[in-house]
Amino acid sequence: MRFRSIRFRLTVVYSTLLFAIAGLTLAVTYFAVERTTSPQPITERTAEVYNDDKQLVGTMTVADVSQIEAAVNYNTLQNLRRYSLIALPALFAASFGIGWVLSGRVLRPVGAIARTARDIQATDLTRRIRLAGPRDELRDLADTIDSMLDRLDEAFRAQRRLIDDASHELRSPLSIIRTHLDATLTVPDATPEERGRAVAVVDRATTRMSRLVEDLLATARRDASSIPEADVDLSAVAREAGDDAVPSRPVSLRYDLSPGLHLTGDADALRRAVGNLLSNAVRLAPAGSTVTVATGRTGAWLWTSVTDQGPGITATDLPRVFDRFWRGPDPTGTERRTGLGLAIVRQIVESHGGHVAAFSEPGEGSVFVLWLPDPDRTDDEPPPDDPPSRPH
Repeated sequence: MRFRSIRFRLTVVYSTLLFAIAGLTLAVTYFAVERTTSPQPITERTAEVYNDDKQLVGTMTVADVSQIEAAVNYNTLQNLRRYSLIALPALFAASFGIGWVLSGRVLRPVGAIARTARDIQATDLTRRIRLAGPRDELRDLADTIDSMLDRLDEAFRAQRRLIDDASHELRSPLSIIRTHLDATLTVPDATPEERGRAVAVVDRATTRMSRLVEDLLATARRDASSIPEADVDLSAVAREAGDDAVPSRPVSLRYDLSPGLHLTGDADALRRAVGNLLSNAVRLAPAGSTVTVATGRTGAWLWTSVTDQGPGITATDLPRVFDRFWRGPDPTGTERRTGLGLAIVRQIVESHGGHVAAFSEPGEGSVFVLWLPDPDRTDDEPPPDDPPSRPH
């Protein structure tokens, strides 16, 4: 038996309480009987006995009736004391057994939690406690642990998916580089034109890998780091992201910014989120079209949006645009995307307690909205299901 175990300590507490109550009950009974009966030993005295002729025939022991009653009470009290002293060890043993059983029943859910926790490994988080019984503190503890395991399981699954997807994405450019090295660059008979084409292909592949590694590092940093507690002007962040975006195509930028939109967060991260949206919009927007960056407030939410006049997104692809490594059709034909840009946008916004949304129809352009909670809001109102007023 482990004397420092919780069960043993609870047993000691329970048995001590039961024994103390039983002993106190016996003591109160004993003193109550003693105080109400005035017990005392009988006092004997002798009396002379005479016959009818008044002649002394002998002596006899006599006592008063009150003394007899007191003596009876005295004997009763003595018996009560004797039996109490005999009963106390039995009461102690019984109280210890009762305490052991009660503590075992109380700690039974804890044992179930401990057994399940021992069976859970980092590679298998499918086990759950699912404690039955009344809705008490231990049930609440078990449900909390189950909820934590659900989140850990989802995090590990997402991590495994990220590793699998990243391995797949890196395998393609590495294969391209290896192929051109083996087939052209290391072959003495290769012509300068063939070497030039091979070098260009290898350069594109290494550029793609560099972008992928940078995006993976950004994703890892967002997962591991906390949000800086700094005041952020959302309109200023949107303006700076637009100024940093250098259009590689003949596309104009338009601003529709509202003043006084302040929140607490990471200005650099939010600037990158808006910049990623602008990068996609500029890449897909038709030549001569306009990309609009707007900010505003709707209810308890601040928002910034990027609107383009590009080809739009189908209803089937729209729910997947923020998934990691998802890439839709690329009308430009560059195919140098990593598929992490919009996933990073969602990660940044959700780390600020916000939500991302995309609204689009094929042939009519797209609107990407970053909803961020107003620091002064007093309710849990969800963000609107519709885009904010679309700029014209």
